[in-house]
Amino acid sequence: MHTITNCDNKSTELNDDTALLQLVAIITMFIDHIGIVFFPSQIWLRVVGRMAFPLFCYNIVRGLDYTKNPLRYALRLLVFALISQYPYMLALSHEVFELNVIFTLLLGMLSIWGIMIRKRYSHILVPIICLIISALLTMDYGFRGVLLIIFMYLCRKNAGAFAAMFISFCLYWGANSYSVVNFQNLTLPPALSRLLYVIQPCFKIQSMAMLSLPLILINTDSKIKRNKVLGYIAYPAHLVLLYVLKGM
Repeated sequence: MHTITNCDNKSTELNDDTALLQLVAIITMFIDHIGIVFFPSQIWLRVVGRMAFPLFCYNIVRGLDYTKNPLRYALRLLVFALISQYPYMLALSHEVFELNVIFTLLLGMLSIWGIMIRKRYSHILVPIICLIISALLTMDYGFRGVLLIIFMYLCRKNAGAFAAMFISFCLYWGANSYSVVNFQNLTLPPALSRLLYVIQPCFKIQSMAMLSLPLILINTDSKIKRNKVLGYIAYPAHLVLLYVLKGM
């Protein structure tokens, strides 16, 4: 077992107010899933929901920076991934082989743990194995989600590098998703049309994950105390609530 206590791991130019980020992630996730279950035509609910996953990913990175027991951290994620699977299937109409997002977060966490400990090529082998598993299995956000966590960890000490990485990743992520705003049918001057053509990729549904970036870059210092229980319970609990409401 490896205990991470290196203070250098905690040094970052990014927001350390993880309690606030956790709360925003939970709220935006709930809004997103309300949109999926009850209001699929309301695109704005899905747009708001794009903020949730990057914030959860960032909290995984910061959580591993601060934990004294990565193995226990991984086991907690595994337990709640298993607990959440059946509510995930019921609330969002998934099959048993379609794994929930906590499995994705777990593989991302294991990837960066392997990078941290650097034992017997773990910094190379563990991320590769986790990416292969996430690509072969069907899980929420899949290998792209694991890759985002790895990139966040590698860029976490430099805000400029993090922002450039995240914007680029979101544009790549959203390339094949549908557009939230379509500028093609507008009659505009040529110069403005060219400008809108350039920025059109920013308005793809998955590209809208960029909305979470300011919260990660700006030190909010909200003084909110982080509640570990809330962080783990919120996911399966909100799925159970959605399932109950859907059946009423």
